[in-house]
Formats: sequence, C-alpha cells, structure tokens
Amino acid sequence: MHRSYRRVVTGHDKNGAAIIESDQVATHTLERPNRPGVRLTNFWITDQTPAEYDGPTETCLGPLTLKPPARGSVFRCVEFMPEDPEVMAQLSSEDGAAAFAEMGAGDNVVRGGRHPWMHRTDSVDYGIVLNGEIWMLMDNEKNDVLLKAGDVVIQRGTNHAWANRGTEPCTIMFVLIDGVTSSGEGKGIPLRNGD
Repeated sequence: MHRSYRRVVTGHDKNGAAIIESDQVATHTLERPNRPGVRLTNFWITDQTPAEYDGPTETCLGPLTLKPPARGSVFRCVEFMPEDPEVMAQLSSEDGAAAFAEMGAGDNVVRGGRHPWMHRTDSVDYGIVLNGEIWMLMDNEKNDVLLKAGDVVIQRGTNHAWANRGTEPCTIMFVLIDGVTSSGEGKGIPLRNGD
C-alpha cells in the first residue's frame, strides 16, 4: 500500500573526489495501528546548525520522533491514505495523543481539537504535496485549505491536522527545522548576539 523510497547519500573519498556513499531503500519508517493509513519515512536528520555534511552516512537511527532535534532538522515523507469517515467519527484527541506519544510527542496534540490528530511543533516545516490532495485543517474551519499535487506549505508552529478526504493516497515531503518564536520561546535554543 505504501511505497518504498530509494535514498542516495553522497560523500567524498580519501582524495576528496565526490562519491556515492550509500544507495539503498530508506528503512527508518513508522506506521501505527492507532493512526491508520499514515506512514512516515525519514531520510535524513541533522542535530546542529550549521549542519555537518561530512559526518556519518546514516543519521536515521533510534526511534522515529515527530520533532527535529534541538538546532536540527528532519527530512521526511508522510503518506496519507484516504480517511474512513466512520473510523474518524469514533476517535478523539485522546486517541491522537496516544498515537503521537509513540513518536515522543503526546504533549503536542491539541486536546479537544477539531480533529483527533490536531497538533503543533516548535518548528518551521517546509512541505510539498507530491501526489493526491489533502486538507490542512487549522483552528477555525474558515482557514482550512485544500492542497493539491505541486502545492507548497510553510507551517510555522501553528496548530494543524492533515485530513485526506479524497479517494486517492496523498504524499507530502517535509523538511522540519527546529524553531523558536520571535521572543525565544520553544524547545530550540535561540541564536543571540551573533552566536
């Protein structure tokens, strides 16, 4: 049902010439029974800014978490199968919190939100819809937006949920970058005085 992704990682040999260090299927994935029809695949994780580009070939190790590391980033793909309205009608934000807890983000779910998986992260997320279409739900229905293949979204630490109300799968590529508010709030460490 979900697809596999070939991940090619470049590097340098001992003489400084560009080489392919890794060419294999990305295996850092997460599917959860309590979040039916959704699969996350991580491709790359950084844990500092500026990012180290000559370090290990494999950065996707350990449990798959929702949020990027402090001062880091995550490059991932999320596949959303069409939602079953009958199943969705039986779920609550408590079910969402349980599902997100498996990614270390149970506290990121908006309790009492209008969708079981309404959540937010302290990050700036760049997303591009590769195929299908999906609703991005906001706090108020009047702000909801239908995104289609080729559309780009910049998610800036706001409450949101993804709802595939169509009949085809939807795939979104994301880059999540650790962030803070302009006042420095958030899990990230704000850069000040030219640090």
